[in-house]
Amino acid sequence: MKEDKPMSFIERMKQTALTQKSYGGEAEIHAAGAQQAACPNCGASRTKNDGLTHCAYCGHAFIETTLTNGRYINKEDNSR
Repeated sequence: MKEDKPMSFIERMKQTALTQKSYGGEAEIHAAGAQQAACPNCGASRTKNDGLTHCAYCGHAFIETTLTNGRYINKEDNSR
């Protein structure tokens, strides 16, 4: 006759690991693709060092927001 002992800590951890679900839910499979960040005004692509808040070629504003001084962001244009 087998005694009904409570499960050990290790056995409970194993059972929890086997029954838990991932935090993000089930993985979704998408086709590979690429997005181009282009200016909607003139069609120029955004450059790495310039054009984060505005287009380097035509001056179109991508982001129109009031910036405040922070640790890494300053009130002035951060594109340069």
